[in-house]
Amino acid sequence: MRRNRSTKILATLGPATSDADAIRNLFTTGADAFRLNFSHGDHADHKARFDIIRQIEQEMERPIAVLADLQGPKIRIGEMRDGGVEIKRGESFRLDLDSTMGDETRAPLPHQEVFEALDSGMTVLIDDGRIRLKVDQAAADHAVCTVEVGGVVKDRKGVNLPQAILPVGPMTEKDQQDLRFALDLGVDWIALSFVQRPEDIAEARRLVAGRAAIIAKIEKPAALTRIEEIIELADAIMVARGDLGVELPVEDVPPLQKRLVRLARRAGKPVVVATQMLESMVSAPVPTRAEVSDVAGAVYDGADAVMLSAETASGSYPTEAVEVMNRVAQQVEHDPGYRSIMNADHAVPEATAPDAISAAARQVAETIGARAIVTYTTSGSTALRAARERPTAQILVLTPSQITARRLALGWGLHCVYGPDARGFTDMVDRACRTAADQGLARAGDRVVVTAGVPFGTPGATNTLRIAWVPEL
Repeated sequence: MRRNRSTKILATLGPATSDADAIRNLFTTGADAFRLNFSHGDHADHKARFDIIRQIEQEMERPIAVLADLQGPKIRIGEMRDGGVEIKRGESFRLDLDSTMGDETRAPLPHQEVFEALDSGMTVLIDDGRIRLKVDQAAADHAVCTVEVGGVVKDRKGVNLPQAILPVGPMTEKDQQDLRFALDLGVDWIALSFVQRPEDIAEARRLVAGRAAIIAKIEKPAALTRIEEIIELADAIMVARGDLGVELPVEDVPPLQKRLVRLARRAGKPVVVATQMLESMVSAPVPTRAEVSDVAGAVYDGADAVMLSAETASGSYPTEAVEVMNRVAQQVEHDPGYRSIMNADHAVPEATAPDAISAAARQVAETIGARAIVTYTTSGSTALRAARERPTAQILVLTPSQITARRLALGWGLHCVYGPDARGFTDMVDRACRTAADQGLARAGDRVVVTAGVPFGTPGATNTLRIAWVPEL
């Protein structure tokens, strides 16, 4: 099964997509990877969905990436009288560690780390920014605030602190339990929520111990001050626009999205654009025109993948949402303007032999009109270099590692085939041509460009480029 687009689709599974037929429909319609959201559901639910994915993978003979999205440290207020009380603009309002039920004058906030990070002048947002407080006085166990935007403060609503760097790691005890479970399942990617600093990635990498790739969710303003270090340490990033749009002015999010996509592309790391892409399709069979433009914008930017959340997890039209996203991506990529944008923002290769070979493969393929660039890879680094070039030719990835094939399912334009490594130079060329034909990427008489590392099986040692003709089979 070959997609007629390079941008990948990441679909979240949930109550609306829990049985084999529903998940199979998502895959055949266009989903390339699946997200298990550990903010919802229990381990039994996630295992059942994971097992179905692997069954479908075997049936379809296509590698499928599975991403486990950890909840991260959620900050919530405690219980409020009558389930919620109204506070008005200009009034004083206190947040404290006292677990007593809140009222019109105060609310319990059972998070010591919050008060350690707060300072006067900072902003506190409650319920996705619907309530806005300004800190007048901060202490070790409480904060006195002025209400800037009032409303009803309800039980257990989330709290955002856009100007504070919390003295906590990105993983709670729950996250660590979920991480161990997800790694034992065999997921391909771990999504780390609320990353604030590069050290968060380093700590997660220590715990993951190489058993999965790590994707850093960029949803805290604090992460932006050291974003290039975070991108360098992570295996991929996700532009999580939900919390970003709460903690930053909404008008800042679109240019920030473009900047993050550009930085990730230049680093050769996959980048996923997420949150509310087709939100209206949770309850409607067709999206708004603005949502279609939003998806198209991410594709024009060169994002590796676009993500569906509630649309496929709990919506009434999950398959239709994937179908719309698939059609939009195809249409954009066939627009002549798309190629102009890809060429205009082309990453400069690093001064290494593998980067030089990958850049040359793109140029050679375009010059001779090759139908495909075939890359041999063990670790996946060669394939990601090829994807960073954003070539017009299709990219066929041959790898002896099933783990690598699955992880690369998130990468732009990467069509992965898992199989034995080449036994020699002649076998390398023959296998590349035969597989390109078998996968429908090339026909007899077409030319392909082949890159590999010699000696074979050496990770990261791409040093060979060969032009080959696809023979009659």
